[in-house]
Amino acid sequence: MQVSSPLSSDLRPRLDGTLALPGEPGYERSTPWNVAVPMTPAAVVTAAHADDVAHTIRFANDHGLTVLPQATGHGAVHMDLSRTILVHTAALDELQVDAANRRARIGAGVIWQRVLDATAPHGLAPLVGSAPGVGVVGFLTGGGIGPLTRTYGLASDTVLAFEVVTGDGRRLRATPTEHSELFWGLRGGKGTLGIVTAVEIELLPLTEVYGGALFFDGTDASGVLHTWREWTQDLPEHANTSLALLQLPDMPGVPEPLAGRLTVAVRFTSTATQIECEQLLAPMRAAATPIIDTIAPLPYAAIGAVHMDPTDPMPVHETSGLLRELTADAVDALHAVATANSPQFLVELRLMGGALAREPEHASAFCHRDAAYSLLIIGAAVPEIAEAVKGHNAAVQSALAPWLTGGEFPNFGAAVGPARMARVYDEDTRMWLTGLAERHDPKGVLRIGQTVRV
Repeated sequence: MQVSSPLSSDLRPRLDGTLALPGEPGYERSTPWNVAVPMTPAAVVTAAHADDVAHTIRFANDHGLTVLPQATGHGAVHMDLSRTILVHTAALDELQVDAANRRARIGAGVIWQRVLDATAPHGLAPLVGSAPGVGVVGFLTGGGIGPLTRTYGLASDTVLAFEVVTGDGRRLRATPTEHSELFWGLRGGKGTLGIVTAVEIELLPLTEVYGGALFFDGTDASGVLHTWREWTQDLPEHANTSLALLQLPDMPGVPEPLAGRLTVAVRFTSTATQIECEQLLAPMRAAATPIIDTIAPLPYAAIGAVHMDPTDPMPVHETSGLLRELTADAVDALHAVATANSPQFLVELRLMGGALAREPEHASAFCHRDAAYSLLIIGAAVPEIAEAVKGHNAAVQSALAPWLTGGEFPNFGAAVGPARMARVYDEDTRMWLTGLAERHDPKGVLRIGQTVRV
């Protein structure tokens, strides 16, 4: 039996949203932000509401199919989707701000910048990542590492409730006291336990940060790297920082001083006063002469300006890792492999610790809170250099191997499968997630993408 036949005759009439088969209008919504990853599902359902998600999952249960949600597609990975229905959640765009109680209700199709813009007039803010153009739900189910993680912890620790459709087609509400096992697993477990249709989060009374980036010429990379390593050893929790070795192309949107050359960006955000931050930043500003200095008081709604992550879809190859420590030898190893003729857009080290390292009020499936630094490597996955990017990526990982823990964060890197899950979660967490998945998704309808099954 062709999959398309029951999709058209049985599922399509049940939906208030749309169903598109290959070649039909709406199927193009399967194209992810990372355009290097071809997405060719059996069909694309653009859900109008949570019931459409539930109908799709129940249909998949009856016909031996899998279901994969997608909002923006930033975390797209290569998979066989020939028997998968992709549920596009962009139309689940509810956004309600309860300023009096400092909370927001957010649909699965909403991106973070919209939440930033909606909460700023109330003097409130959500914990977001470095790229406010990503979807709220995918970020939160992966834990949520952002520019203020050392200060406030994970973004997923601010979640108050999830509305989720489980793999057996039930619509449930998960909170610390209601379906608490789902509440634990949805914070860090990505799509293992269900498709989140809406989330409620706590908002912070925050309007401004002191932040931006120092950009240095690539010839100063060694000195800047070593100074940054020493500087990060004793940073207070109000301070957050990452260092990126950049090879940005000469193209529109890239500032002229950064285009077509190796540069070093030291990103910084803090909730402390300007005077405190200026004193704290003095060693980094003295490490070399910055070619650009954007660090200044910044409206929190413009937090994306700190990392300046690209917003337009592009083809990328991305891997990540975690470091237990950053020694002088590790800095030398990174400098040797990542500065000379590097084909990567970005090789980044991000300081962890602070509030992240402490267990939150409610435990979650997020692992590796004890990591000292994260490593992120991103290159262009275009045919002319794709193999060179992959080979160099592996070389960077190899050079830093003595200091890597073997772990990864859920939202950093783009891969699936048991080996990847073993890097993202410890054994106990994988076993708990697997047990919960077997209970809530006995037919494995959601066993596609970044999910855990031992």
